[in-house]
Amino acid sequence: MPVLDRIADFADDLTEIRRDFHRHPELGFQEVRTSGRVAELLESWGIEVTRGIGGTGVVGVLHGTRPGRRIGLRADMDALPMQEMTNLPWASETPGVFHGCGHDGHTTMLLGAARYLAGTRDFAGTAVFIFQPAEEGLGGARAMIRDGLFERFPCDELYGMHNAPDHAPGRVGVKPGPAMAGSDFFDITVRGRGSHGAMPQDSIDPVVIGAALVGQVQSIVSRNLAPTDPAVVSVTKFQSGSAYNVIPDSALLSGTIRYFDAGTGRTIAARLQALCDGFARAHGCEIELRLWNVFDVLYNDPARSADMIACAADIVGADNSFEKTTLQTGSEDMADMLRLVPGAYCTLGHGGDVPLHNPGFVLDDAILPVGASLYAHLVETRGAL
Repeated sequence: MPVLDRIADFADDLTEIRRDFHRHPELGFQEVRTSGRVAELLESWGIEVTRGIGGTGVVGVLHGTRPGRRIGLRADMDALPMQEMTNLPWASETPGVFHGCGHDGHTTMLLGAARYLAGTRDFAGTAVFIFQPAEEGLGGARAMIRDGLFERFPCDELYGMHNAPDHAPGRVGVKPGPAMAGSDFFDITVRGRGSHGAMPQDSIDPVVIGAALVGQVQSIVSRNLAPTDPAVVSVTKFQSGSAYNVIPDSALLSGTIRYFDAGTGRTIAARLQALCDGFARAHGCEIELRLWNVFDVLYNDPARSADMIACAADIVGADNSFEKTTLQTGSEDMADMLRLVPGAYCTLGHGGDVPLHNPGFVLDDAILPVGASLYAHLVETRGAL
C-alpha cells in the first residue's frame, strides 16, 4: 500500500486539520473560514486555486507530469444546525452548529490527497479538487454547477465518498447504478375556518382534515406504486393551533418523498396533489401543496464503480472493497454532479459507533489517511490515458 504509507507520514497533520474544522463548523453557504483555510492550504502546496464558486466553493487544479484524463475529486464542507453533545476536547465552539455528518473529515481527506499529489506530481492527467458548500439540503452542488463548475474545470471522471459508522473500519462499498434516493420536500397548508373549541359545528377543522390527510398520504406507496418500486413518503411535521379551547383556522403539514426513479417521484407528486384537491372538495376548505426537488437520484456509473472498487482494493485490500447491493434512502447532492460527469460515490467505514446526524456522532480520525489515499490513488490510476 505505497500511497497509504506515504500519506501516513503526515496523518497527524490531517488529524490536526480535521479537528480545527470541527471546532469551527459553518452552515451551508457560510463556510467562509473553512473555505479560506482550504484555499490557503492548497496554495501552500503549489496548487492552482479558484475561490467563490457557487458562493463559498473552492476548486484546486493540479497537473501531472504526463498527458492524461481530468479526474475530479469532490468533498463537502458544511456542518449541521444541531448542538454537539460529545464533550470531546475538540468539540464545536459554535453553539447550535456541529459537524454531525463528518464533512470535516471529507474535506480533510481530500486535502490529504491534494498534499500527497502536489508533493509527488508523479501522475498522468489533471487532478481537480472540488470543495463544495451547502450539501445538507441547500443545493451547494447545483450552485457550483450554475456557476460554471464543469465548463471552467472540465472533468472526464468524478469521484466522492462519505464516511460510514455502520461499516467496519476501512471497508469501502460502492453501489453501481441507482444508489441513493432522489428527494423532494413538501409543505401542505390546510386553510379551514376556526371556532371556539366547544362549538366545532361552526368550524371547518383543519386539524381533523390534516390528520385524515396524513393517513391517506401513506396509501400512496402501498397502493399506487408496485411493491418492487421502492419509495418513501413521510410526513415529518404537523403544526396547528395555539390554545386548548380554540379550533384553529389552518394547519401546516410538511415532509419528504424519497425515490430511485424520476418517474416514481412524478407519480407520488401527482397522487399527493390529487389527495389534496380531493380533501379540499370533500371538506369545503382550501388546501395548497408546495413541493420542490432537493436531491436527484444518485447514479453511479457501472464502469466507474468497478474502477473505484478496484482502486479501493489496492488501498484497503480486496476483502474490504466490495460492490454494494442495497439501495440507500438517504440522499446526497453529489448526484447533481454525477448527472453531468460519469463517476462513482462510495462509503468508507470507520470506528465510530454513533449514527450520522446524531448529537453524539464521532468521526474516527484513523480513517483520514485511508480516504486520502483512495482519492490520490484514483488520480494515479484513472488519470492515465
